[in-house]
Amino acid sequence: MCVPDHRAEAAADDLAHAITGFTESRSSVGLYESSVRFSYTLWRHPEDRSDPRNEIELDERLRRSIDDEPPWGRPDWLREQARLFRYPILWEAVRTSWYGSVDHPTGTVPLQMVDHVNHVLRNSFREQLGLPAGPGGGDEWKVSVSAVVPSTVVVDGEAREGVRIDTDPWVSAVGFPVSERVLCTAVVSRDALPFVDLELSTFRA
Repeated sequence: MCVPDHRAEAAADDLAHAITGFTESRSSVGLYESSVRFSYTLWRHPEDRSDPRNEIELDERLRRSIDDEPPWGRPDWLREQARLFRYPILWEAVRTSWYGSVDHPTGTVPLQMVDHVNHVLRNSFREQLGLPAGPGGGDEWKVSVSAVVPSTVVVDGEAREGVRIDTDPWVSAVGFPVSERVLCTAVVSRDALPFVDLELSTFRA
């Protein structure tokens, strides 16, 4: 499994709440696909996490939902999750997928990265893309495989052959094959790039 080794979220104790998704797809012959997705809290000034410059602007309703303790109380883990809403999130920034067959329709790094980029755009940049609430909105906004170019990706401190998407106005992405049927992609908003190194390191739970 791959996670970014960057200034945004590097401490080991932060990884406990970073996993935000795990999916499996099965067919008549067994497990078809599985993936794990990581989101990260972005610390613009990681040397002092209490620095107010790390926080995002919150509307009054969201601020109250974070600060006001309900009469029935909240467990510590939920209190911590609520606190993190004060900070920008790199939502589903890293996806590592395993495929049961090399013939899977998105079982190549370029196709997996295009799918990952469009997933992040669809869910995090709807307003910027002019997409309506809910389903729909056409396909003209989507990134295509023609945007994928060969690139070098740093993994565990070493350069590896991979691919990159660096033409989208909202996000930048890299990806590489971990093995024949395991692929890793990372998608990060351009606003976060000054604070993030698009390098990857191996993480084993």
